Parts: sequence; structure tokens; C-alpha cells
Amino acid sequence: MVSDSVGDFIVRLKNAGAVKKETVSIPYSALKHAIAEKLLATGYVKAIEKKGKKSRKTLDVILKYDSSGQSAIEGVKRVSKPGRRLYRSVREIVPVRYGHGHLVLSTPKGILTGAEAKKEKVGGEALFEIW
Repeated sequence: MVSDSVGDFIVRLKNAGAVKKETVSIPYSALKHAIAEKLLATGYVKAIEKKGKKSRKTLDVILKYDSSGQSAIEGVKRVSKPGRRLYRSVREIVPVRYGHGHLVLSTPKGILTGAEAKKEKVGGEALFEIW
């Protein structure tokens, strides 16, 4: 059993992109689905699909590549971990990789990127950075 499901999710995406996989199948949870929706909106994945019924649900993520075959996901960094939760206020949210990446936060208004959280004037738990 995996104790850090979000960390497992983002590392699976990064590793699958590194070996040029087309899709990744991950055990389903509402949090992972919301994160996948945000990654779809920011352009890191091509499509997401929920499959299965009851306890056998999976989330299939179709990865996105550019014309030269490079994955859209170059790297990820888990910020908040199960042993140490890190929260960021609106003032503490800064651009990732000089604006070339995104910070994904879990806020009272749902899963948001750093830019969206600043616009909404809401802080939250900093889940991970992706670039």
C-alpha cells in the first residue's frame, strides 16, 4: 500500500513520460482526478479517463508529447509530504522555475495552480511543483 498517493501519482506520470509511454493507469481517487483535471487544463497531459466500477476504478491519463517526442512533464517536486505538511499563504506563493512551471495547491476553493490561487486570494497546502 502506498502512503503518499499524490506523490505516487506525479512520479508515475514523470517516469512514464521519461520512457515514452502513451498512457498511465492509476488507482482512482477524487483528489487524483481533480489534480489530473488541473494538469489537463495547464497542458501537461492530453486527456484523462475514469474507468471501472466501485472499488476497481482506475484513472487513465494520456500523456502529452511535443513534435520532437519530449514529454510535456520535465520534472516534478513533491512539496508537502505525509510527514510534513507545508502550507502557503497568498503572499508566499511565488512563480516556479521563473514562470515556466506550476505550483499545485489544495485550497478551500479546490485544487488550484499558484497563479489561480493568487487571483482568488486564497492559500492552501502546497502539493507539488511541476515543470
